[in-house]
Amino acid sequence: MLALESLSIVQGGFRLSADLTIRDGARVAVMGPSGAGKSTLIGAVAGFVPLASGVIRWNDSRIDGLPPARRPLSILFQDHNLLPHLSVFDNVALGLNPDLRLSTVERASVLRALAETGLDGLETRKPAQLSGGQISRAGLARVLLRARPLMLLDEPFAALGPALKATMLDLVGRIARETGATLLMITHDPADALRLCDQTLLVADGRAHAPAPTRALLDDPPPALKAYLG
Repeated sequence: MLALESLSIVQGGFRLSADLTIRDGARVAVMGPSGAGKSTLIGAVAGFVPLASGVIRWNDSRIDGLPPARRPLSILFQDHNLLPHLSVFDNVALGLNPDLRLSTVERASVLRALAETGLDGLETRKPAQLSGGQISRAGLARVLLRARPLMLLDEPFAALGPALKATMLDLVGRIARETGATLLMITHDPADALRLCDQTLLVADGRAHAPAPTRALLDDPPPALKAYLG
């Protein structure tokens, strides 16, 4: 279980608070107006944004004092965190070992993750040689390889067309289901939330609200979300 206890984030004149829990294995969309603090919230959970006060717990253990690399999570941004000078294989292998010194077993694990995301045969290509969908799959392959119990996605498929985005969302769902991971996904698209997430967490008016059933929230959105969705 992920617990955000009396959380407060302060950045200049911006303030965001949260006091909520997310059950193990939940798939939660994070939605709200632009500038409300969705990425800030995810960044705080990941360890990239400092807390003014409060506690972050994962299964009753505090993680807010840990550096990002030691937190039990993987994070995927819209740019997919790929390094342009490295091959697809090496970009994915970074999820196992930053110095890319891999054992035979680890190399086999990288190849298996590439195969599971439809990238087998593309191991030696650089990111510039990949399509948008292949780049998305490479980012997901690294998340799959890390096998962390918490997955954080910051609109990684926003630039994809509808059909390809649907395919990637379904792949995320399969990975989360097979690994039992808890998922938090920032999205601005209600269709994405409905396709993948059983719950939605609203960030608005300086607060991250407790997750609510996605369908019920979208059918009767509170004023801040209704204004954002138009």
